[in-house]
Amino acid sequence: MENRLKKQLRQIAHHLDAIVSVGDQGVSDALVKETHRALTDHELIKVRLHTPSREERTEHIKALANACSAEIVQKIGKIVVIYRANPEADPRLSNLHRAGSR
Repeated sequence: MENRLKKQLRQIAHHLDAIVSVGDQGVSDALVKETHRALTDHELIKVRLHTPSREERTEHIKALANACSAEIVQKIGKIVVIYRANPEADPRLSNLHRAGSR
């Protein structure tokens, strides 16, 4: 991913709330399904990881991003921003479209 695009995505994500949470059970099928739905609707989302271990958080987010064909934009502590483009995104739901209309 290009640095300019990453910077723009980080700026948009700054004001977003986490809409997906990864618990102690890690990456389950239900979690992947919900993340896939959220990425399809919003394209850019924040994920909160409740795992205390930094290594486990890294493993969980890599597994989740790979399972959803998404890219990790930013990791800060227990919050991760992930992105997957959707050319047919609903402008009312897409965080990218809504940020462009400000």
